[in-house]
Amino acid sequence: MKSRKVVLVILDGIPASVIEKVSTPNLDSIVTYGGYSRAWLGGEKDGYSETPTISAVGYNSMLTGTWVNKHNVKDNNIQFPNYHYWSVFRHFKETYPQRTIAIYSTWLDNRTKLLGEGLPETSNLKLDYNFDGLELDTVRFPHDTLSQYIHEIDKLVASKAAEDISTNAPDLTWVYLQYTDDMGHRYGNSPEMDAAVQEADRQLGEIWNAVRNREENHNEEYLLIVTTDHGRASGGFHHGGQSDEEREIWIATNSKFKKRFDYNPSIVDVFPTVADFLEIPIPRDHAMELDGVSLLGEVSAIDLSGKIEGGRLKINWKNLGEKQVGKAWITFGNQFRYGNKDAYILLGEVNLEDESAEFDISKHDFQNAKVVLETPTGFLNYWVKNANL
Repeated sequence: MKSRKVVLVILDGIPASVIEKVSTPNLDSIVTYGGYSRAWLGGEKDGYSETPTISAVGYNSMLTGTWVNKHNVKDNNIQFPNYHYWSVFRHFKETYPQRTIAIYSTWLDNRTKLLGEGLPETSNLKLDYNFDGLELDTVRFPHDTLSQYIHEIDKLVASKAAEDISTNAPDLTWVYLQYTDDMGHRYGNSPEMDAAVQEADRQLGEIWNAVRNREENHNEEYLLIVTTDHGRASGGFHHGGQSDEEREIWIATNSKFKKRFDYNPSIVDVFPTVADFLEIPIPRDHAMELDGVSLLGEVSAIDLSGKIEGGRLKINWKNLGEKQVGKAWITFGNQFRYGNKDAYILLGEVNLEDESAEFDISKHDFQNAKVVLETPTGFLNYWVKNANL
């Protein structure tokens, strides 16, 4: 049986409209093995999970499979991450302590703050391989106004990632490259941005060649996912808001993703996809918090929503299965965010093909509640507010 390994690559701040028009032969090669789809991030627009379209926020949504209302990384300062929402790296290492995890990044905070290496809050998570922090070496990499130093660091990061994949073959790897975002901020939609995307594709090619070399010469199977962390507002200079252009991203992969990939996938779907591929058993209480679903295998339902009117809870979802039954659960408040377990009450069974259900919850006194739809393939969740209070 082949050893399964995952490589995640984030190319910062490349809109779908740009990646689709610029020549990217290496990305195209990856897609010929698997697929490509426009995708999205930003949580529920104007809702409880609305999430800033900012870099570190997007990374953490990928790492934790949750939106900002849970992981609490609100900007690039990364001040108060809620580490009770574990990263997929922590889940993997807790399950398989002898297997290896790695990061190659043009930003140190990805390891020290987002993954939280060495922190008590992450059970002192330790990366087996890392190559990052070069942006702090202002002697070797003087900080010029055109971000040429970031370009040089990206090249080293990509090459080191490719080298380690070729020689050490970490089991779960994250590669982050920054230069494209810098060029977007400086030049917007421009020849300079296009050139930066082409250079990022060249660097991606080094990693892709290393992956294929491992698959061809070792008994290994790789899931490679390439994505970006946000789109850009009209003109291509800025991001952070909730315009369609800023919320729209893309996902490319060497794997033949299944049904969910055809229904507007999102950044939070990466976590359960990795967990699925690497056979990471996510504990039930953690799985009930995930905001994404796996892009591999079958998915019974997606897009849960709900509201309370007149003491009745109304929930809706999109059915993707056939003649399947689910269970609706509810808990009042949110103990998980404090590291405790929520006490869920079973509301009842539902026929997923109905795509809606109602329940009387008028006897319960509460301000906020979490609703979970349990399906044969996993969980969907949604937060509801008691509009009667």
